[in-house]
Amino acid sequence: MKRRNFIRITGGGFVSAASVTAMGLASCSFAMPPEAIEAWRGPGPDVAASPDLRRWLLSYAILAPHSHNLQSWIADLATPDEIVLRCDLQRLLPQTDPFSRQIMMSHGTFLELLDLAARERGLRADITLFPEGLFGPDKLDQRPVARIRLKADATVKKDPLFGQILRRHTHRGAYELERAVPEQTWAALADAVKPWPLRFGHVGSRLGERLEVYRQIALDAWRIELSTPRTIMESYRVLRVGVAEIAAHRDGLSVLDPMVVLLNRVGLFDRSKAPLPDDYASTSQIEDFRRKLGSTPGFLWLVSAGNDRVMQVNAGRAYVRVQLAAAAQGLSMQPLSQALQEYSEQEKPYAEIHALTGATRPGHTLQMWARVGYAQPVEPAPRRALKDFIRA
Repeated sequence: MKRRNFIRITGGGFVSAASVTAMGLASCSFAMPPEAIEAWRGPGPDVAASPDLRRWLLSYAILAPHSHNLQSWIADLATPDEIVLRCDLQRLLPQTDPFSRQIMMSHGTFLELLDLAARERGLRADITLFPEGLFGPDKLDQRPVARIRLKADATVKKDPLFGQILRRHTHRGAYELERAVPEQTWAALADAVKPWPLRFGHVGSRLGERLEVYRQIALDAWRIELSTPRTIMESYRVLRVGVAEIAAHRDGLSVLDPMVVLLNRVGLFDRSKAPLPDDYASTSQIEDFRRKLGSTPGFLWLVSAGNDRVMQVNAGRAYVRVQLAAAAQGLSMQPLSQALQEYSEQEKPYAEIHALTGATRPGHTLQMWARVGYAQPVEPAPRRALKDFIRA
């Protein structure tokens, strides 16, 4: 049987690709539902007219990048002129992010966008991290991540990165390999990190042979995540396949690939169990990711000297600044989180990428690693409605 004519589906067995296409192609839509990305148009009229500026600020903060797009932010507005940020403990990744390091980084991205929005309105955001005490190294709890007190301050300076918030999108597609990232552009990205104590590093097309080493580590780590049942099932639980699921949830990992949507539509994409290594669900993703890595002209990373909860939050603030700076330079980015994850199966890629990026001293941690390049624009990731994040 030729792969182009037959596909092995999850759980075994084969199906004709042509027959699957014929069963559903004409009646399927593969466009992102407008309601899922309406937040990316900026604050709506009701928010813009509200006397409570906190809602305007939050309409930008909820556009922050978040691991697996879980959007685990809760904004408590019970006290006037104050926002208490908590973590939704139902939106964690215990398998791929067992110590919630990435979740804490995702709260840092939120806080940075909130701060940029506050500056835009002449407000100083006094951010106190973990006002009721730090979370332990192993798990999170109900205590707040941050308390933000807002005060009018004529001395506050606007940050030009605010203008990139609505343009910042994670790009998981192919990049333009022939377009090298200029050194002055790398320098602009490094400058964006300066407010936070992390070391910025990068590798570009000038070191072409070294790029292949980075690509292989990323591919190996992706294969491990796909072939480890508990980690792939964690992703399956937040996988939104097709327009209806995306519109209903407006979070998680969106899939609009026609073949996957059609397999799901006719009941042939089984998300109740992990795929076998030679299932289409596995092999197609690995080959697709290999092509995307092969199109990548550069990688960047952020290394911290420690890894406590405060550092994790600050690493998230630094990362989103880099991504905003990249958007200003016309660049696209995609985090490569798999090799940075702290579960046992990833031990080898974890050690390899830490060594490659010089994060080898005791306590030094590679907080973020991302592919970088020029690419055609893509649509943003879905976002839930602003009201879904607010508690009053």
